[in-house]
Amino acid sequence: MNREKTLARLLASRPIIAPSMLKCDFGNLADDIAQLEAAGAPVLHLDVMDGHFVPNLSYGAMVIERMREHTTLPFDAHLMISDPEKYLKDYLKAGCDAISIHLEAVPQPISVLEKIRESEALAGLVINPETPVEKLEPYLPHCDLILIMSVNPGFGGQKFIPKALEKLSWVRQRMRDDQLLSVDGGIAFETIAATAQSGATLFVCGSSIFDQSDYSQAITNLRNAATL
Repeated sequence: MNREKTLARLLASRPIIAPSMLKCDFGNLADDIAQLEAAGAPVLHLDVMDGHFVPNLSYGAMVIERMREHTTLPFDAHLMISDPEKYLKDYLKAGCDAISIHLEAVPQPISVLEKIRESEALAGLVINPETPVEKLEPYLPHCDLILIMSVNPGFGGQKFIPKALEKLSWVRQRMRDDQLLSVDGGIAFETIAATAQSGATLFVCGSSIFDQSDYSQAITNLRNAATL
């Protein structure tokens, strides 16, 4: 899928509930993917951790390549890794439709963002909770997606950091209509409405989907809460 088609597909799905595969059952990966697709998930969010940039390890391009065999859903890869440019080809080859890098890992990200876009994937830029949101401003024109972390990256199940709401509002005021504003961390039925009201359009959800017995109902409830 090319960049324009991926973007159009996601924009048409707003509010976009993106299950975080960090919480999936890796012993039954194909089954979990099938259930999420049947439940109406418009995209799968892939958290890649290297144990260096963040204090945890998850999975890499080889696992994503196996995931790709089981679905045509767009893959939204969040690279929580040092030197992401070194590995871009691996994640593009694995089938990622969107790739987001951290401003903290790439202080001058324009060339990397443009490489992602030239490869027909959506280019995203991420900031951690302690990073001032104003640091994003020079790079907004080069992004298809901005991701605001509402927890400290590296582990699932953390509590939502309310300061993220101000950052979302600041970014939304400066974004184009054809750019996606994502939020990741502590997104649940109790927090999603506030993030939507602050301008978020893509919501990365882990426990609020995977800890529920019915993925379809969970996604529907989250979508409804985001439109209140």
